[in-house]
Amino acid sequence: MAKPSAKGPVKTVQIYCEKCKFQLLKYRKGGKGALVKCFKTRIVENFTIDEGVCPSCESQFARSTLIRGTPALKIVGGKVNVK
Repeated sequence: MAKPSAKGPVKTVQIYCEKCKFQLLKYRKGGKGALVKCFKTRIVENFTIDEGVCPSCESQFARSTLIRGTPALKIVGGKVNVK
């Protein structure tokens, strides 16, 4: 499969913890679908200390993986809210 676009999308979304409403990431998202994965190269701002763990309530919202040969965070369903 092809790698994600090097140029990347322009639309930025904020990702919040569903449990405690803490802002976790600012991310350049492409498309209209649900947030399933976050490519690490598209993360604009990261407010977490440990990767994939909310610093406020310490719940795990994502795990690190490789998708199409590119480092990404695979989002756990129902753990984040996108605005």
